[in-house]
Amino acid sequence: MKKFLLILAIFGSVQADNGVQSKCVGKFANPITDICWSCLFPITIGGLRVSPNNEDTPNPRQIICECTAPPPIMRRIGIPISFWEPVRLIDVTRVKFCLVSMGGVKIGPNSIRGHGDVYAGETTSNSRHSFYQVHYYIYPVMYWLELLTDFVCMERSTFDVAYITEFDPMWNDDETAFVLNPEAVLFANPIAQAACAVDAVKATSGFPLDSMFWCSGCQGSMYPFTGHVPYHIGGVQASLLLVSRMLAKLHRENLAQITSGSSPEVLCHKTVYAPVIKKTQYKQQMIFPVPTTGKGGCRPLGRSSVTWEGGKEKPYSGEDFGYLIWRKRNCCMF
Repeated sequence: MKKFLLILAIFGSVQADNGVQSKCVGKFANPITDICWSCLFPITIGGLRVSPNNEDTPNPRQIICECTAPPPIMRRIGIPISFWEPVRLIDVTRVKFCLVSMGGVKIGPNSIRGHGDVYAGETTSNSRHSFYQVHYYIYPVMYWLELLTDFVCMERSTFDVAYITEFDPMWNDDETAFVLNPEAVLFANPIAQAACAVDAVKATSGFPLDSMFWCSGCQGSMYPFTGHVPYHIGGVQASLLLVSRMLAKLHRENLAQITSGSSPEVLCHKTVYAPVIKKTQYKQQMIFPVPTTGKGGCRPLGRSSVTWEGGKEKPYSGEDFGYLIWRKRNCCMF
């Protein structure tokens, strides 16, 4: 929070100086009305489901778990527990330095450089491409609301603006981003991209395939890790793709960790980093411009948005997007 206030102090008084006019819109998420709390489920304890059914990934089946502890305890015996936790917010915006999830606060100059938009295609009049900036926030809302007090498995941290792509020189340059994702060369061919149809089917019917890490299901290719969307179908499709890319980029930079699985490291709350994203441990829920709070309000990465994206993109006031990220948590509860 201190970092956020410092940024506001530095940039808050800066005004547009080049004539570029863009409206910064957004809203603060209301924890009561804007969050799909049913996405917390299912909850499993000791391999047994103890909550209403919902989409879920495999969980540990053992009844007890064991973790190391500092002397003189040495060992701790617990019960494995699994649930989905809302922990992050992600903005996808065309307006540079516009914090959509912070109520539409603008913290920087409204310059042309780094400004996003949707453009007509260079090859055919029917194709479009786009560019967006992305902001990533630490948002442990369950900890703030004290929904589960003294719960060792819950993330305990403070709100923070953790990543702003305007400060990242690789975000708007595909060639520079090649340093971060050189393996993109292996998947920049028709065969590899055609294989993503399998991932799209799996994501729409359940969860995506972690083994096909270069695919973002129905939204397109995970590479490169930049804000350029070469095949822009709509704002919802493009923003969902960039949410997936940001999560993949953070894993590559060791800024995101693995929190789901049956390994002792994951269950014992140890920091487990992986340079390749584990797509199945994430779900995304739209918060802005229209919160999706009904049944199925949060969806796995790569799932088709055709059935729900209608009315979610509004000219002028709703062409930027905010998403709440739900992360799967497997842990050993003492």
